[in-house]
Amino acid sequence: MLKGLIGKKVGMTQIFDESGSAVPITVLEVGPCYVTQIRTVERDDYSAVQLGFGETHPKRLTGGQLGHLKRANIPPLRFLREFRIKNIDIKEGDQLKADVFTLGDHVDVIGTSIGKGFQGPMKRYHFKGGPKTHGQSDRGRSPGSSGSGTTPGRVLKGKRRAGHMGDDRVTAQNLKVMLVDAERNLLGVQGSVPGAKGGLVVVREARKTR
Repeated sequence: MLKGLIGKKVGMTQIFDESGSAVPITVLEVGPCYVTQIRTVERDDYSAVQLGFGETHPKRLTGGQLGHLKRANIPPLRFLREFRIKNIDIKEGDQLKADVFTLGDHVDVIGTSIGKGFQGPMKRYHFKGGPKTHGQSDRGRSPGSSGSGTTPGRVLKGKRRAGHMGDDRVTAQNLKVMLVDAERNLLGVQGSVPGAKGGLVVVREARKTR
């Protein structure tokens, strides 16, 4: 059974467990997702299922994208993602909802982190900064030396310096499913997930267990 869905981040809230402790959860709107394509070892050299999510106006898609979806009588969808799976027990055109997951399951949630723009090394890498005394009036947030002069005489690749921060693909691993609402296609996972509200996320069965 495929345990994977595409959705979007709704926001964070909290619920109370059996002992009365408050548990922070992130609510995700997952599905309905449509099975848009089945890939097999015989034809494609690997086994996978392609899912689609997010109905949109046909004018927002190209002719090739519309034709790809029309084969299985699927409405226009904005997002397509593949999930590797060995035993495929679904067919093109099927619809998957939040109930593919059950309470207590552990999942990985993939999203795009919030973009922070161009940031200095103190915010980007938690540098300490320079001293605030001995005449250092304008070096408080400076990164300091970036390398030596004669040898190697250049700045080595990978040096932690100022630059673009955020807007990266991030995976939150092994999150516990705390809420499943199949009627409203809502899924609640313990803890936080990457991205802003409304951001696209991919939820799949956890690959690692603690």
